[in-house]
Amino acid sequence: MKTLIKNVLRLGIIVFFISTCGSVYAQNGNDDYITVSGQLKDARSGEKIIYANVSLPGTGIGTVSNSEGEFTLKVNKTLNIDEFEISHLSYATKRFKILEYAGKEKTLYLEPQVLMLKEILVVPKDARSVVETALSNVRKNYSEVPNMMEGFYRETIRQRRDYLSISEAVVDIYKAPYNSFQDDQVKIYKGRKGGNVKKADTLMVQLQGGPNVAMLLDIVKNTDLSIALDNLDNYQFEFEAMVNIDDKPNWVISFAPNVVKEEPLYYGKLYISQEKMAITRAEFSLDLKDEDKASRVFVQKKPMGLIFMPTATSYLVTYKEQNNKFYLNYVRVDLKFRCDWKKRLFKNYYSVMSEVAITDRREDNITKFAQKEVFKPSMVFADKVENFSDPNFWGNSNIIEPEESIENAIKKLSKMKTVLILSIVLLKN
Repeated sequence: MKTLIKNVLRLGIIVFFISTCGSVYAQNGNDDYITVSGQLKDARSGEKIIYANVSLPGTGIGTVSNSEGEFTLKVNKTLNIDEFEISHLSYATKRFKILEYAGKEKTLYLEPQVLMLKEILVVPKDARSVVETALSNVRKNYSEVPNMMEGFYRETIRQRRDYLSISEAVVDIYKAPYNSFQDDQVKIYKGRKGGNVKKADTLMVQLQGGPNVAMLLDIVKNTDLSIALDNLDNYQFEFEAMVNIDDKPNWVISFAPNVVKEEPLYYGKLYISQEKMAITRAEFSLDLKDEDKASRVFVQKKPMGLIFMPTATSYLVTYKEQNNKFYLNYVRVDLKFRCDWKKRLFKNYYSVMSEVAITDRREDNITKFAQKEVFKPSMVFADKVENFSDPNFWGNSNIIEPEESIENAIKKLSKMKTVLILSIVLLKN
């Protein structure tokens, strides 16, 4: 069985000397939309609530709050919907009046939700059996028809605290049925980028694969994942807790490797709906205990004298239920690594982040994209979009609000003209 890390997250490193110098969804005028913005906080602790779902009830339209709890949701007036909904792990789902928050940036509070005893049924004897049942229920619990999704994609690359590049896009996604072996497809609707090269001798980083990574990290659909029915013997599973997601109780089951393989395995948590026995959320990381093994897996190609070492990996995948089916909702990847040059005193530390939020979805009259339109896993996303320019670039598309640091970086990078050179590849098909 091929593992996820072999198929999805190989890295190739190349060093260059850099030279710098000095949809399927129609876009309407702003008058047709109402914009709701705010920041989400815990009603008791005041802590920011990150990666929460912000959506229009009964539709596939929505977004997620960013790492500072901030969000913006654009609502088409023709929908005649007067409320928006916010939900998050361990919080009570809450609805707010659109007109009360239109055009205003307010703080919105969610109440922590504690499970009642009546919601906690008898714990099954074996945590693994719950995982097996959830994986066996995929065809029943997830869409059996193709979906056309709109999503917002962002990738960022930093050297320590400095942003080297930011790339973003509204993308169209052909989501193949979960009961088929068809591949998902991604098409760029519109996108932009910015880059910053300070030195001539700089190790630059760019991601290969772009939003395709999110599709491959759909752990429910991707049968090449090491967390699969025929690969469960590699892991031990334990019940951790029960939490509410969208006001429904979910098992929290941790997993960790119990064997040694040639390539690193994973550890993390699966969230499984008690009612539907469906995977609703996954949080996992690559086991990096054997640094040499992890380095060999990630590095495809590197120059003589360069030492590459991954230091942290984090993957988050969430699903949202609508009409008794679960759909991919949000995917985020965070990677950190260290690059050392032999005979050099200083080390370079890099952080790579990519995320996709599904902002709309439909099931009517769905057709696959023409091959010439498809963004392929072998492509470098930043090479396919233009430099930052228009501040109103996104129009009425829903996006993930940029964090303050990203927003400041965008303003800075938009004033620069930079030649970006590929150095690190995140995805190899």
